[in-house]
Amino acid sequence: METQTYLFFNGRCEEAVDFYTKAVGAKVGMMMRFKDSPEPPPPDMLPPGNENKIMHMDMTIGDTTVLASDGHCQGQPSFDGFALSLIINDVAEADRAFAALSEGGEVTQALTKTFFSPRFGMLRDKFGVMWMVLVRA
Repeated sequence: METQTYLFFNGRCEEAVDFYTKAVGAKVGMMMRFKDSPEPPPPDMLPPGNENKIMHMDMTIGDTTVLASDGHCQGQPSFDGFALSLIINDVAEADRAFAALSEGGEVTQALTKTFFSPRFGMLRDKFGVMWMVLVRA
């Protein structure tokens, strides 16, 4: 059994993947656009003009695979009730990743030394995804 995170960017998936590639070195694996699907989407699922949007893709961040899609392409994505935890072995890399992920977003807890980690901080990136960045103690 396995659990994987699946993010629906509501029309901003490609922009998000480009951002995560630069910010945290995400590597794209498989990517399928709606226009390349062997079966067309059900009527009214996808607004006209969104055939080039991403139906399904996977990206690897470190050792973890994250799945993503543009979903129904109907506006601003909503990511509430969870956070992606980015666990890093190096303080300098944590500082760099935190700064990159927070660009255009909102820092909710500054990256700082804590009793449980040399660096820990939280942010909501420009897509609304909550991140916790932590350096292994």
